[in-house]
Amino acid sequence: MLSPAATHPRHPVRLRRSVLCLPADNARALAKTTTLPIDAVIYDLEDAVLPEAKAQARAMLVAHLSDGAERPFERIVRINSLHEETGRRDLMAIAPLKPDAILLPKVSGPGDIALAADLLAEMEDGDDIRLWAMIETPQGVLNVAATAEAGRTRGARLDCLVPGLNDLRKETGVPAMPGRTYLVPWLMQILLAARAAGLDIIDAVFNDFRDAAGLVAECEQGRAMGFDGKMLIHPAQIGPANAAFGVNAAERQAAEAIVAAFALPGNEDRAVITVDGRMVERLHLVEAERLLARVAAIAARTRDPDVI
Repeated sequence: MLSPAATHPRHPVRLRRSVLCLPADNARALAKTTTLPIDAVIYDLEDAVLPEAKAQARAMLVAHLSDGAERPFERIVRINSLHEETGRRDLMAIAPLKPDAILLPKVSGPGDIALAADLLAEMEDGDDIRLWAMIETPQGVLNVAATAEAGRTRGARLDCLVPGLNDLRKETGVPAMPGRTYLVPWLMQILLAARAAGLDIIDAVFNDFRDAAGLVAECEQGRAMGFDGKMLIHPAQIGPANAAFGVNAAERQAAEAIVAAFALPGNEDRAVITVDGRMVERLHLVEAERLLARVAAIAARTRDPDVI
């Protein structure tokens, strides 16, 4: 039987159900992250930090990431624009700490990815640091296919896209409405570009952390649209995101049935079989194997083999 990595063009499964963004100058929030059931943290040096506090926030984050504490989640740092001196200082300070990724703000095209990759390549501590890209301007949306395709080029490092709807609403005048009616076409455009290039994609933030029902609805919408997880702004949003972007019992059972059916004698080399009265192709086997790899990753993260 083929492994998920062998049958799917994207990288091996990385859990990104819940991606919590927090200001890098909030000491209490920084300390609390190690107690949260999150898949990833975005330490924000950009929009969440006032201009006069950016140097202090950078120093606080360097101290925090240098403390030797175990952090069983991905560590991503959103820096300021590399077209500004503040952003270059961010990169110089953060790269030696070996975060999992650098999140680039307001990416307008592939040139922004190339600039970051070139700067990291010149740094002694830049190896193995991936890039995430915020797509949050009209130009960024229009150029997203070219930006995503830059992830295929040698040394590009691009790994994940994140739509930034707050800035996109500001730039276009589209209001914040339940269901994101007029934003869905842009979200799907960004998602399609990510998938065409084999990248992950994280859904945008839901701003009202007191609206539990609204968050659940938007998480379910994002999962149905094909996102890998959701960018969050409050710890109360973690549980709903983990649930929506996890794997439920019915999905797990269906995937296990497909894998078991293809493993039966006589089915190993067949392109199409029948499972529970439904035609199933090899592409469904690929999907089932990837879903079960996700189940295994969730179990490993929670240290509970029975978790869904």
